[in-house]
Amino acid sequence: MLLLGTLFGSCKMEKVGPAAEAVKDISGNWKIIKATRNGADLTAIVDFSQFRLNFNQGKYTLVNKVPFLVGQNGTYALDDPKYPFKISFTAGTATPVATAFNFPIVNGARQLTLTFSPGCTNNTYVYVFQKSN
Repeated sequence: MLLLGTLFGSCKMEKVGPAAEAVKDISGNWKIIKATRNGADLTAIVDFSQFRLNFNQGKYTLVNKVPFLVGQNGTYALDDPKYPFKISFTAGTATPVATAFNFPIVNGARQLTLTFSPGCTNNTYVYVFQKSN
């Protein structure tokens, strides 16, 4: 009985809560690894190899520009730092432009996917980015 009492007395219920979600950090240099327009692959047609999208402390810069959601450097903001679904770009003093934002891990590497329609709403572009070295 003493052994049985000790066994039950030594078991403690431990409360385990969900792990806190980390703030999404998109800082760094990003390159396009895939681009589509209305589902058609543009990667083989357009040279995206020199384009870079750089994020650093709330600001973004465009290097070797290609058709994109904004045409100038500026600031950016995520709609939610932990669970972002949209990113807003503000070029200079212009009105912010928001677009869909996806930040998955694919084959062990973080990717950033932006879906947007610059100008004509009949054309939808999807750019998939990966951090460049």
